[in-house]
Amino acid sequence: MTNTSSSVLILGATGLVGAECVRQFAESSRFDRVIALARRPLAIPSTRVESHVIDFERLDDAARHFRVSHVVCALGTTIKKAGTQERFRRVDYDYALAAARLGVREGARHFLLVSALGASAKSRIFYSRVKGELEDAIRALPYRSATIVRPSLLLGERAEVRPGESIGKFFAGIVPRKWRPVHASAVAATVLRAAVEDQPGVRVIESREIG
Repeated sequence: MTNTSSSVLILGATGLVGAECVRQFAESSRFDRVIALARRPLAIPSTRVESHVIDFERLDDAARHFRVSHVVCALGTTIKKAGTQERFRRVDYDYALAAARLGVREGARHFLLVSALGASAKSRIFYSRVKGELEDAIRALPYRSATIVRPSLLLGERAEVRPGESIGKFFAGIVPRKWRPVHASAVAATVLRAAVEDQPGVRVIESREIG
């Protein structure tokens, strides 16, 4: 690590991967401060975590929280939950990119993005295309380090049931490793490891490398 005193801001802390990132970063001795931003109050047992409820439509109001060395973005929704493709893009692209730009402005050196397997700006699949467009936008920002993690179907304990995850669990031991579902805790561990290694440049971690 390039700095013995590091701090991290985590976005999407109420989500499956985001919550795991909060927990694992809080348990790590490599980070002196762990800040979590979310749209609703968080139930966080660790006293090491500073949690703040924010309005992502007014992200600039939370600019002071971006004065950290690392920003982890685990923001994400589904088209079903968002209601429309436009609303999905607002959360998964607009909010995430606004946060990344704010991180640059406030001096963060490393941006870590939880993306998705198959992300590509050229994809015919709307979900994958939005994720790919966001990846391209992040690459263009002047961070010292940018890490993009592309998990396959996520496994873990959610408040809501997603039928696709049940199917994923059933086929987990059959499908090739490239498409095999991964547990949210493994994704968070991969993000944490990349943050600690803090390699300069752009790094893409595919789902088969998670674990």
